[in-house]
Amino acid sequence: MTTLDRDETRTPTVPPRPVVVGRPLPLRVAVPMAVAAGLALLVAFPPYGVWPLAPVGVALLAAAAHRRRLRAGAGLGFLTGVALFAPLLAWTNLHTGYLPWVLLSLLQAGYLALLGAATAWVSPLTDRSRWAWPALTGLLWVGQEALRDRTPFGGFPWGRLAFSQDSSPLLRLAALGGAPLVTFAVALIGGLLVTAAWRGFTAVRQTPPGGETVRRWLPVAVPAAAAVALGAVGLLVPVASAGSGAPVTVAIVQGNVPRLGLDFNAQRQAVLNNHVDATLELAARVAAGTQRQPDLVVWPENSSDIDPLRNPTAGARIAQAADTVRAPILVGAVLLGPGPGEVRNAGILWRPDTGADLSQLYTKRHPVPFAEYVPLRDVARMVSKQVDLIRNDFVPGSTPGVVRAGPAVLGDVICFEVAYDEVVRDTVTGGAQLLVVQTNNATFDVAEARQQLAMVRLRAVEHGRAALMASTVGVSGFVAPDGRVSDATGFNTREVVVREMRLDDGRTLATRLGWWPELALAGLAAAALVGAAVLRRRQRVLPG
Repeated sequence: MTTLDRDETRTPTVPPRPVVVGRPLPLRVAVPMAVAAGLALLVAFPPYGVWPLAPVGVALLAAAAHRRRLRAGAGLGFLTGVALFAPLLAWTNLHTGYLPWVLLSLLQAGYLALLGAATAWVSPLTDRSRWAWPALTGLLWVGQEALRDRTPFGGFPWGRLAFSQDSSPLLRLAALGGAPLVTFAVALIGGLLVTAAWRGFTAVRQTPPGGETVRRWLPVAVPAAAAVALGAVGLLVPVASAGSGAPVTVAIVQGNVPRLGLDFNAQRQAVLNNHVDATLELAARVAAGTQRQPDLVVWPENSSDIDPLRNPTAGARIAQAADTVRAPILVGAVLLGPGPGEVRNAGILWRPDTGADLSQLYTKRHPVPFAEYVPLRDVARMVSKQVDLIRNDFVPGSTPGVVRAGPAVLGDVICFEVAYDEVVRDTVTGGAQLLVVQTNNATFDVAEARQQLAMVRLRAVEHGRAALMASTVGVSGFVAPDGRVSDATGFNTREVVVREMRLDDGRTLATRLGWWPELALAGLAAAALVGAAVLRRRQRVLPG
């Protein structure tokens, strides 16, 4: 056999699979798309609640940033972030001036800038395999939210995709993997939409006139149908409509404040009196037989900004309410100490006859930076003198909000803590049978309150627990384990609502898995970024 014959019998070398690379969309198209993406995402959240627009917003940003340079992708993501967060967080501008609102909005938009850059970075992967586009989109969104939820100063999870789906079938997915799985599903649908649209655009351009219609539209129909099917898949996830345990009658007292705004602190005696008087009126209705006897009464955050453990008058008023209604009251109180110049935002159980039960006291674990405490105060003061309005820093608690109230074990979280996965989960794994969110919306507006209620709905489904939100001014209400809201109150009104709820001791798959779904999805997002780097390097060294 000759050398030529031997060469001909060798297995031919398989050339690298070519990557079809085209042009990105023109900037004159991509920029309006990025802005439209932010607006579509905005309208998906309460108070608008048009949840199907969330995946549309995801798709618009994915298309706008595809095949861009990193700087351009970051810029487009930033435009989306500003269009989303500036109006979504407008309630932070109501009583504190524009500066906190602007800074917070720009900071949150910065994370979407990172998302835009990451979307541009993984473009070679999506060009290599168009069917990878949906999964990559979902993974990058989860990774971005995992970072934003934790940095800086503990993060700010407001505006997560999952929180836009409170009325969507996808909400049920929270029972399997919590908020990260819901976010992944929303972004995955967005990825399917952009895949369908991009393939359709390519098919129209490349298919010659008179070409096969099936060949032209099949690549569009398949991802589009998959997006619709995935949107309905949540209906297959079983969730309970009520707890399976003992019934408990709970009253929410929404006492209201004399005036909305930051000076609710100056009205603290009036706010306390409002909640005491509303509870006494409830007791009178119970005595008259027109209202059932509650087993538990829940007051909101800041219902007693006068420390009832140190102020005898405040303590006497709360004791009067508890003794008259003949039920323990979970009071939202500001407590002085433990150190000089320090305060605590707490939920404390006040029992009839015996008073404050210091063994059942929860101190807020996640105070809000620049609202309840000021990190880097000297530096922050150079940005705004308003930081000195916060004279005393709230100190965080160290234990989950598991409050044993007698008839029920409560999972107490305070205000913005409902947005943090681990804070709520820790109460359930600690034995909570009923989720309670104490909040004060007197410095915000009804849009913020409804956004917060959407988070409560997700938490109820995530952990299979009945839940409630008690606010000083609204919106307060009860939430079933399937996310349905009952007896929601009006905003800036004084109301008392009473409802029988069923407790539950079970654990959903999401509760058992904890943070593992988010860790797995975020890890895959990091792996995708590394994979894109490898592919980019190979493309640079290929000959020709």
